[in-house]
Amino acid sequence: MKKFLHVGCGGKTKEQTTAGFNSDDWKEIRYDVNPMVHPDIIGDVVDMKSVESESMGAIFSSHNIEHLYPHDVSASLDEFYRVLKPCGFVVLTCPDIQEVCKHVATGNLTEPIYISQAGPITALDVLYGHTDSLAAGNLYMAHRTGFSKKTLIACFQKGRFQSVVAMARPAPFFDLWLVAMKIKIPNKELKRLALEHFPTNHLQNS
Repeated sequence: MKKFLHVGCGGKTKEQTTAGFNSDDWKEIRYDVNPMVHPDIIGDVVDMKSVESESMGAIFSSHNIEHLYPHDVSASLDEFYRVLKPCGFVVLTCPDIQEVCKHVATGNLTEPIYISQAGPITALDVLYGHTDSLAAGNLYMAHRTGFSKKTLIACFQKGRFQSVVAMARPAPFFDLWLVAMKIKIPNKELKRLALEHFPTNHLQNS
């Protein structure tokens, strides 16, 4: 069975990842810095020494890259690259700061921009971290950086990933989705892989 590393899993499991990973073909390995969410492996994404090199077929990362300091992003992507098998790939989603800032520019900073499982989310929550979680002492939820589609693609290309495709979903989603492979593959194959994992088929080539 193929293995994927669910990075920054929080309380979520395989069923809350993607349609592509939520199948009998994939075994989930949950990875998180917070022991309270009971991951299979406790560790930081900047130093994943507990994960063997070239041991994972894929990585799924949902809304955790924005929790890193900007200077730690490249170190984290180096670790992603290291633990992936030669034909491995990353599926990553995070907030779209460019889209959120459109609302901030109109003065919409503290009004809800969408409703999540945690309740109403404001632009302030997206920019700096979920306010209620931070107030409750969960400082893991703080946001320390952000991305547009252009800058997210550039980070992965700088991180030696040879095939990258991404899409931006506007309101009410305000998020980015990306697939990146270690090796170069034809665009047609990359799009097919993205369709297995992206929430829509509205793809834009990198």
